[in-house]
Amino acid sequence: MREIKILIEGMSCSHCIKRVYQALEEAGVSEADVKIGEAKIIFDETKTNMDKIAKALENLGYRIKS
Repeated sequence: MREIKILIEGMSCSHCIKRVYQALEEAGVSEADVKIGEAKIIFDETKTNMDKIAKALENLGYRIKS
């Protein structure tokens, strides 16, 4: 399991938080603590990866900050 904190551009409200939770779950993230502009996530690298997670967020109009 891998635990990381990501910064997310484009979030501005509680609705955004809900959408990000759903996208992370669909991308295979095991656990997430999402706040506006950031998320601490835990995922199994044999089931998902950062590219898949980033793509799920980009499909919603958000971007992971580098």
